[in-house]
Amino acid sequence: MNNGSASDEPNGPREEVVLRLPPGQAREREAIERALRKQVDDPGEWVVLRRSLDARRHPATVELRVGLGLSTVPKVRGAWRPVEDAPEVIVVGAGPAGLFCALRLIEFGLKPVVIERGKPVRERRRDLVALIREGRVDPESNYCFGEGGAGTYSDGKLYTRAKKRGDWHKALGWFVEHGADPDILVDTHPHIGTNKLPGIIEAMRHRIESCGGEVRFGVRVDGVLRAREGQVTGVRTSDGEVSGQAVVLATGHGARDVFQWMAEADLAIERKPFALGVRIEHPQTWVDRRQYRLAGEEAAASRDLPPAAYSLVTQVEGGGVFSFCMCPGGVIAPCATEDGEIVTNGWSPSKRNNAWANSGIVTTIEAEDLDAAGHDGPLGGVAFQRAVEQACHQAGGGGQVAPAQRLTDFVRRRVSKDLPNCSYLAGLKSVDLTKVLPGFVVDRLIAGILDFERKMPGYLHEEAVVVAPESRTSSPVRMVRDPKACTMPGADGLYPCGEGAGYAGGILSAAMDGMRVAAALAQAVNGEDGAAAAAE
Repeated sequence: MNNGSASDEPNGPREEVVLRLPPGQAREREAIERALRKQVDDPGEWVVLRRSLDARRHPATVELRVGLGLSTVPKVRGAWRPVEDAPEVIVVGAGPAGLFCALRLIEFGLKPVVIERGKPVRERRRDLVALIREGRVDPESNYCFGEGGAGTYSDGKLYTRAKKRGDWHKALGWFVEHGADPDILVDTHPHIGTNKLPGIIEAMRHRIESCGGEVRFGVRVDGVLRAREGQVTGVRTSDGEVSGQAVVLATGHGARDVFQWMAEADLAIERKPFALGVRIEHPQTWVDRRQYRLAGEEAAASRDLPPAAYSLVTQVEGGGVFSFCMCPGGVIAPCATEDGEIVTNGWSPSKRNNAWANSGIVTTIEAEDLDAAGHDGPLGGVAFQRAVEQACHQAGGGGQVAPAQRLTDFVRRRVSKDLPNCSYLAGLKSVDLTKVLPGFVVDRLIAGILDFERKMPGYLHEEAVVVAPESRTSSPVRMVRDPKACTMPGADGLYPCGEGAGYAGGILSAAMDGMRVAAALAQAVNGEDGAAAAAE
């Protein structure tokens, strides 16, 4: 019996077979071989092409899509070439969008000059330690700014629903080429882990430099240079002017000063919806037992199951409420980019072996919400974010101490007498968050959480804690660009890119957008024939 289908991919498998195995056997070659022989008389060479956990079944099973006639998973490697003497393109920002844009530019025969306001990835760690222990925010080096951008220290989840926007398999392949576990090519929900990302990011930088590209750290971009007809010819930086054939803005949405100088320069930016709320943390053991339907004190590890995650969404009066960036076995981290504000985010190490599971629980902030709050104009969303973050800082009492509340008390709108243990190391202060956050946000969150309790009984756990705010889910500003050429209207040669520009929502989607922008840029610089020839 064959549950698979023949592949029509070039150099693909001659046949695909679907297997379902217990979690403990899904990575054992001997167990997979035995299961294969029950369906195929002579499987010959084979390789696992896709692996996904199905926790809807009880007990949970792992579904494997196995390709016959292959010895390894097809890998994608970059067509790297020397570009030290090639035309120069300025890439502002060394996050996922900027790095992948730079790598793709090298494939097209262009020299990327990456300008990053922060520090190299390993030097950033000292500033993060100071942020956590002393509550001191370095506005140029923090969880958002520095080599790898916010993605370096925000979990390393590589799942995206935006696969039609770019070559996601190529993006994953480049992660593997630079040191990521090849399993990310196979797993349905690939994850690298914050502990492993720094080495991978560093390897990407070495690749850029070895091909003749440049990466300049500690340089902040304060504006763009424009010819009389509006053509962008370079950037104005804290270290002087830098000229290039084109400029890619891949700054991330934490760089609010970029939005400010763009508005002052009459560059095309506009307000867009974003999400805001809180980060909620549960004991990981409870999430495991609920999601895997474990009995008593049974642990997920006893069944060879990974730490469980959840995904929740509901519609309430006024808008939607949903979970965001769920981090099993993870940590809540302070991600402010300026003094006087509190911002939280979550991440997990590669083993996801911490005692807690945290997730953003947020609601979408629409234009009508901003108008009602008196925050109009293209920077209205930024002003709303900042007001919430400053209110939370004041409620926390200083440094990076975050205001917090037991989840059960949050829905009852009362101060918690004490707080449970929590992964947030910068400190918590018990406050009534319903009096700190905007009223309409509180109303939606409470209604949503009560519905989550209905959908996932036990969600209102006594040891669950609410930490505020989760405010940087996506950019509140969109840098307008042509859908095909990717340039900004009225600023030819300026290419908005990635999350900060409003065109991505995670590491993988930002990487794909960087690659897409590089292709559009190369066509403009090299000409259509030249770009095609360089890409071969």
